[in-house]
Amino acid sequence: MRSSHRVFVQSSENRYHLVFMKTSLIILLTLAGLFVQTNVRAQKPKDLADFWEKQHISKMFPSNVRHRDLKNYLEQLRKLEIKVEEVGRSYGNREIYQIEWGKGATRVFLWSQMHGDEPTATSALIDMFAFLQKNRDKDWVKRMEETLTIRAVPMLNPDGAEIFQRRNLQNIDINRDASNLQSPEAQLLKRLRDAWQPHIGFNLHNQNNLTTVSGTTNQAAISFLVVEGQPELRNEEGNERNKRLTAAMIVALQNFIPGSIGRYVDAYNPLAFGDKFSDWGTPVILIETGALYGKDELFLVKMNFVAFLTALNALVDGSEKSFSTFNYDVLPKNGAGNLFNYIFRRANIVNNSGEILEIQVADIALNAMRRPAGEFVITTVQTTGSLVSFRGLEEYDTSGFYLFPKFGGALRAGTIGEFLFYKKDRQIDWKALDLEKQFPPDAIFSGGKWIKPLPKLN
Repeated sequence: MRSSHRVFVQSSENRYHLVFMKTSLIILLTLAGLFVQTNVRAQKPKDLADFWEKQHISKMFPSNVRHRDLKNYLEQLRKLEIKVEEVGRSYGNREIYQIEWGKGATRVFLWSQMHGDEPTATSALIDMFAFLQKNRDKDWVKRMEETLTIRAVPMLNPDGAEIFQRRNLQNIDINRDASNLQSPEAQLLKRLRDAWQPHIGFNLHNQNNLTTVSGTTNQAAISFLVVEGQPELRNEEGNERNKRLTAAMIVALQNFIPGSIGRYVDAYNPLAFGDKFSDWGTPVILIETGALYGKDELFLVKMNFVAFLTALNALVDGSEKSFSTFNYDVLPKNGAGNLFNYIFRRANIVNNSGEILEIQVADIALNAMRRPAGEFVITTVQTTGSLVSFRGLEEYDTSGFYLFPKFGGALRAGTIGEFLFYKKDRQIDWKALDLEKQFPPDAIFSGGKWIKPLPKLN
């Protein structure tokens, strides 16, 4: 009996230890799985922003990047053993390149700067590819490499980029050449799409710096549009997926630019590439980068970087399925017309037109032309009057000064925004032939900045 009892106890203990070991193993495997899943999936927006801060290779403001600078960036990618190849030439015979990374079955295609003066995403693409290649040891990047093949054409319009203009050297808007295909750049873009048949497209642009979020005077720093295509040709499944991916990007960017994300407003256009890509079977997400007062161009590069990697990672780990299209559907639409670069409040405008000299009290709104960073900025008068319902990114109380248009004449919409300011207690001969020399102004506004600052009044 005792011997039998000892065998029974030992057998029971063995079973207990076996169950304990199995349970422990299951727990360990579960925890390991959760760790891997967390490592693969939980890429927080702040983490992505920090990655960019520490590792980005774009150093110039995007508006100053020319074709030779792009080639320097691409050479850095080649040194990282990223595939970069020339795929065509522009009308001006400049090389157009395609970058490729990953070896997965899902094909993602991005293109930037088909408008030469819309450069932000070009730098963001360079930074994204460099980051992915340098961080292939990270589980989530490794998973992305195995799941996706990503191709991108940075700077589709190198001729326009060279002179910072929208159109190419044929004076063709490439983004309105999807049907006629008169430009070599448009022909190339269609050929690249048709040969590869990507599952998702990202059309990357810049919008007006003064585009607002509808119902506010907040600048729309980033705007999105899921380009659905013609109703009879729509890929509903692809469009719904793109709305969820866009929702993921919206949620991520709210951490940095809350209240400054809009929904781009555009009707179907059979001449535009985003619409035609969707018609041809590649559902497109349009990303339009605007501006944000107080933040420079590289901040917006970072926002694009965060958006790209958020969307791609959500696609890879399946988390996009957990996002609701509601986030996209309720996104406020873009607005315009209620925000200006500068407003001079209650200015005493000296209108010197011929024999008539008139002093008019009004607000003056100026806007600045989009120019490369560091270049002289041309500003023009947009409107005058009582502008209480409008906002300027910069506003100045000029009620204690006379404002004289530097080039004379009556101030009206379209007038160049070059102004001389004089304290109201001074006696000025407004008819003087060399007014600025004979009566040195108290302040000068030129090129979008104060050459001589507006003094404080007692």
